[in-house]
Amino acid sequence: MAELTIEAFERACDIVKQVTLNTDLIQSDYYSEQTGAKVYLKPENMQRTGAYKVRGAYYKISTLSEEERKKGLITASAGNHAQGVAYAAKRYGCKAVIVMPTTTPLIKVNRTKALGAEVVLCGDVYDEACEHALKLAKENGYTFIHPFDDPAVATGQGTIAMEIYKELPLVDMILVPVGGGGLATGVSTLAKLLNPRIRVIGVEPEGAACLTASLKEGKVVTLPTVSTIADGTAVKTPGTKVFPYLQKNLDGVVTVSDEELVEAFLDMVENHKMVVENSGLLTVAALRHVDCKGKKVVCVLSGGNMDVITMSSVVQQGLLLRNRIFTVSVQLPDKPGELTKVAGVIAKANGNVIKLEHNQFVSINRSAAVELKITLEAFGTEHKEQILDALKKAGYEPRVRRVNM
Repeated sequence: MAELTIEAFERACDIVKQVTLNTDLIQSDYYSEQTGAKVYLKPENMQRTGAYKVRGAYYKISTLSEEERKKGLITASAGNHAQGVAYAAKRYGCKAVIVMPTTTPLIKVNRTKALGAEVVLCGDVYDEACEHALKLAKENGYTFIHPFDDPAVATGQGTIAMEIYKELPLVDMILVPVGGGGLATGVSTLAKLLNPRIRVIGVEPEGAACLTASLKEGKVVTLPTVSTIADGTAVKTPGTKVFPYLQKNLDGVVTVSDEELVEAFLDMVENHKMVVENSGLLTVAALRHVDCKGKKVVCVLSGGNMDVITMSSVVQQGLLLRNRIFTVSVQLPDKPGELTKVAGVIAKANGNVIKLEHNQFVSINRSAAVELKITLEAFGTEHKEQILDALKKAGYEPRVRRVNM
């Protein structure tokens, strides 16, 4: 059965509707003001199983024969494809075995198990988990469902582009996350079939830019290592079967840093009240890297499966990067009333004290040098500088320190 044709995409849309939720576009005033474009969000983080992956998994399984399904299904995944396959397998009454990297967030592991799948943890990254899954498939006769390097899976993922086009026919640009390339293949291929003038930009994390490296070489290459907080797109090698489609249909690929993803998480929570995982934030973080002024732009938020521990860490790092939390030290005499004086200066500058550390042993001469470390909450960089200036004017010599929460 030919995939990645307009007929196949139309068929996939009908089938995928059986299991997907409507993820209507959300116009973002915040990102529109930041870019000068009309920015819309495609919130697949609100999708069933918390990510777009259910689309490709369900459509792929629908194309299998009854015999292939009866053998049991196996896949490798950092989490979102795992849940998509587990959910789809449950709908079809199939056994599902999922191999996940040992670094997979606990929330993704538990949710995959809750959907009835057997979970095997193996390897530090997706590529190692995939190698083990292929081994198990061969040993046990399971039917392997590749998370991205499969035209049928990519066709299922491409249904996102059909929904975008129907809701926003005059869309100029679509930004799509890239891990192995299945989502980008489906979206870019269908977008070009619907309207060749739609620009589709892939977005990768800097620490796992396998597609960028491959496009540069003109062939699929494997990165020696990957290192990124975007665990859902931490892939060393893009799909060989989908690579030609990516070469043909993507209008460009940009990369974003982990720091940009951290800041994007903060922006998304504060301005849109949505939890989006790091891989899902690639597209909004990339807005500052693309020329989209005056254009209608859609950012695909690919998933929202983030565990609470990671979330708390990302929030903290975001506050530090935005200078909304910082630590400053001052030296003062060890006598009554000095702490009150410092506190008064900070209060007058509208700083909010989070933590104090009083070190009497920083110097032998305690009457001249007792160190006070103050961790503060501020409104941002400008407010931080105002607080530091206020301390200097009050006669102190503030020194910014590393924050230890």
